[in-house]
Amino acid sequence: MAKITPRASDYSRWYLDIINHAKLADYAPVKGCMVIRPNGYALWENMQRVLDQMFKDTGHVNAYFPMFIPESFLKKEAEHVEGFAPETAVVTHGGGKQLEEPLIVRPTSETIIWDMYKKWIQSYRDLPMLINQWANVVRWEMRTRLFLRTTEFLWQEGHTAHATAEEAEAETRQMLDVYAHFAEEYMAMPVIKGRKSEAEKFAGADVTYCIEAMMQDRKALQAGTSHNLGQNFAKAFEVRFQDRDGELKHPYSTSWGVSTRLIGALIMAHSDDQGLILPPRLAPTQVVIVPIARDEDERASVLAAAENIQQQLKGVGVRVKLDDDPKQKPGWKFAEYELLGVPLRLELGPRDVAGEQVMVARRDIKGKTALPLDGLAESISALLESVQQGIFERARDFRDSHIFEASSYDELKTIIGEEKGWVKAFWSGDPEDEARVKEETKATIRCIPFDQPETLGSCIVSGKPARYQVLFAKAY
Repeated sequence: MAKITPRASDYSRWYLDIINHAKLADYAPVKGCMVIRPNGYALWENMQRVLDQMFKDTGHVNAYFPMFIPESFLKKEAEHVEGFAPETAVVTHGGGKQLEEPLIVRPTSETIIWDMYKKWIQSYRDLPMLINQWANVVRWEMRTRLFLRTTEFLWQEGHTAHATAEEAEAETRQMLDVYAHFAEEYMAMPVIKGRKSEAEKFAGADVTYCIEAMMQDRKALQAGTSHNLGQNFAKAFEVRFQDRDGELKHPYSTSWGVSTRLIGALIMAHSDDQGLILPPRLAPTQVVIVPIARDEDERASVLAAAENIQQQLKGVGVRVKLDDDPKQKPGWKFAEYELLGVPLRLELGPRDVAGEQVMVARRDIKGKTALPLDGLAESISALLESVQQGIFERARDFRDSHIFEASSYDELKTIIGEEKGWVKAFWSGDPEDEARVKEETKATIRCIPFDQPETLGSCIVSGKPARYQVLFAKAY
């Protein structure tokens, strides 16, 4: 069985070991790119399935736009091009000839989508336009890490257009809530919702909202963003619509997205030194049945009972696998499914069959318990929900115990420097104070939480009157 580096000795190596040994992804021949293996892609498919339904439930439809964007498009929105220019991949030749205009391999799709919206939006009757795209994007990253930051990655990007600023703001906040619900209810990963500072917002946005999650090394991971783009892209691409009063107006827009970095978040939020720990609602296999027998006579009776259990669990919608491979011993299988993060393992031997029971091992906690075969499907369904909730509560308790309130700048630097966790502190709103913290500690303002104290104090950096209470942390 593959050896995983302990988290305590080398967290980065532990993370990569889990990806490697659990066969989630591999390095591609192109530097900075990854191959998502079937185990990893199965996780992404489950995430995609849930999120896609959430988007449709809120009125959005899917479409697809080209991955090549004329270079001139990116230059139309000044802040946008400034933000993305260092990360762009540019195609200059095609079909053996130099292109008349270079093409950008999309780092994001606002520009090409708004060029199309110029055709599609003519009247207030065309609004709101609520479109989502599942796609790949390319951002030429200098330092990459599997799932968390790669040159090419998979994501979804929603792009909407609205008649009023109020509608756009409501959309932006609604989609942030969708992401937060998904993170907490499906990923079992607690998040804090808030607004990005001006220095940290999306290039081209008026306002960026985010959800921030704490990983087990106490660093922050931005797990999703939702951007209120105002009229910036509508003006840049000269998109106008005729309002009810007959006046030509620019629509207001939003964009929002999550990516395959959620798989990295899932690994780092929950897993341990034995391998993955997956929340049941997203686990590709929720239950594995391992029959145990010494000879062919025992094997026949045990296998028959195991197949019956498998059918019962399938009948209530459980994703279940029966591993009756005789080439591997039960002990090897136990370790393998622990590595893969299967939430529940059922062990069934001749004594269990005779006693009309099955032994159950949870992935999230140590130990085994016996469950009667009578009513097993209902018991397993309830146990999967217990595992889901237990994983969430453990992650939430860990996060909450590693958020500290600092009363001085020296205390903030000590907490960040010793990597104890996040710091909750007051900030004046001055970008110079924010920049000083980043330069001296490598920590950034992860978000300005929506939940603000009734009374504010003094800025942790400058002592000036504070405008906000914010979260400082080192981040991925």
